[in-house]
Amino acid sequence: MQEKPKERKLLKFILELKLVAAVLELSKKIVLPGFDKLPLYDVAGFFIQGLQKSSITTRASSMAFHFFLALFPAIIFFFTLIPYIPIENFQDQLMELLGSVLPANVYDASRETIQDILSDKRGGLLSIGFLSMLYFSTNGINAMIHNFNQTFHTLESRNFVKQRLVSIFLLLILSTLLLTSISLIIFGRFLLNWLIGEGWIQAEWSIYLFETGKWITVLALYFFAISFIYYLGPSAKSQWRFISAGGTAASLFSIVVSLFFGYFVNNFGQYNKLYGSLGTIIVLMLFIYFNSIILLIGFELNASIRSASHRS
Repeated sequence: MQEKPKERKLLKFILELKLVAAVLELSKKIVLPGFDKLPLYDVAGFFIQGLQKSSITTRASSMAFHFFLALFPAIIFFFTLIPYIPIENFQDQLMELLGSVLPANVYDASRETIQDILSDKRGGLLSIGFLSMLYFSTNGINAMIHNFNQTFHTLESRNFVKQRLVSIFLLLILSTLLLTSISLIIFGRFLLNWLIGEGWIQAEWSIYLFETGKWITVLALYFFAISFIYYLGPSAKSQWRFISAGGTAASLFSIVVSLFFGYFVNNFGQYNKLYGSLGTIIVLMLFIYFNSIILLIGFELNASIRSASHRS
């Protein structure tokens, strides 16, 4: 009780500083894209309140746990599908892709298991994998929507059946976007090699342009995936925009964090020396947890814009 007056005095002192006052005045005039023509000052007020009162880290922990449970059934299902794809050297191309995307320690720990799954057709495992993936993946998406609705900002909610149907629909969309991205990366290499062999592409700048276009498309699909989550996750009555400030911010932060996380794991991570094979699980959990925080922050930004818009 005695600390509150001190905190108020400190806050008042900070706000009365000329530099701080100038920044606050400037923020009342700045209108960023996607903010529904609202000044940064109004949105920031709701956004800070949302971060303070919405237990972001607790909600992110819940999301990360359910995403982690959904991850392995989904991986098993998609990997058991691959032996049925009649494309020469497809498995080798996929392993090469995984080696370039995953951190080196994570890839080394899981390589033998993945190769064993890819080598033979397993009809029984495919059926079990599909049912497990459907159950755990929809549970993960359902948990994400539930944690979205735990925001400080007042939102409408759905009944159980409708929310489960939305989770299944979102799963279909996200799976389609994921498979499209993987196909672009893998088949893009086949296409590039074919174009080079046929003489259609010879100059280095043409190869660079092709690769750049491929990765821009993949990043765009990633942005669309997050946009679909924010657009369909909350109740339809909320009238969320598909292209939103929160979706843009979450996409950018997620890409940056993923790149930084991969660099840190490959160059500075010593978790395998401390934890052995459990280190891979720890790294994966941390990666999912950080991205869950980013998803919640992006959602809070969208909810803050909506609250500020209703207030004005």
